Amino acid sequence: MVGAILALVVRILSNPFANSIQKILAEKYSAILINVYSYGFLGLFCIYPATRYSWGGYGCEYWGYVCLAGILCTLGSVCLIKALQYGEMSMLGPINSYKCVVGLVLAVVMLGEIPTGVELWGVLLIILGSWYIFDTVDGGFKPSILLRKDVILRFAALFCTGCEAVILKKIILMSSVMESFILWCFSGLVFSIVLLLGFRIRFLRFSGKNLLYTFLIAVGLGLMQLSTNIVFERIDVGLSLALFQLSSIVSVILGWKFFCEHRIKKKIIGALIMIVGSCFILIR
Repeated sequence: MVGAILALVVRILSNPFANSIQKILAEKYSAILINVYSYGFLGLFCIYPATRYSWGGYGCEYWGYVCLAGILCTLGSVCLIKALQYGEMSMLGPINSYKCVVGLVLAVVMLGEIPTGVELWGVLLIILGSWYIFDTVDGGFKPSILLRKDVILRFAALFCTGCEAVILKKIILMSSVMESFILWCFSGLVFSIVLLLGFRIRFLRFSGKNLLYTFLIAVGLGLMQLSTNIVFERIDVGLSLALFQLSSIVSVILGWKFFCEHRIKKKIIGALIMIVGSCFILIR
């Protein structure tokens, strides 16, 4: 249990850390190019560990899950970096709590599950908390804010990563924490390169500070994913996702410290309300 708690703390801190550096680089470079470098470092790290496992025993179903997870994690990462390029980290971070609402809606549409009263209260709290956060923009909250490019991209990112979380849990159950982590790194690199070539984005050679930044992003993402896998192995996905929402507080604080974003107290209150709402939905 101590290991799961430690992994949870690492997960909560590492993700906003990586996001803050992604935001810095996104001001100058393509999100896909940043992904290629970040997953490139992760792929280099995984070359030796990959030789210690036998990969021939897994069937088509397993590799299908791996490819799907790779596509979702790549698309989710690109959308998140683009959202950070256009918007404030302290506002976009707490939106991740809507991942619980997405899961609830998918359960209604695809599984016919009817939400309980507690879950509906959770949805209302998430909406209330997001109103607090959106109200910090110039001019206050307006419905049109939901059509802003950064908000749309953030919602697209959380949809991809929410679906990816369920698939990753399946991959972990079929193999192991380390094997799923290795394949996550390699598949993220492969599909990032595919996007780079598909969109004909020019490959720029990073050096000095920019190369260091991408290495730090890789460290943050690697710690985030490895700790996520460890938590998923030992804790139910629903409870894990609820606890992960604590990273939204870290995102608000980093946005204030690194990017001089304003009205932090109201954003923290909104983030806390959204965290309580996500717990209502995910912890039954």
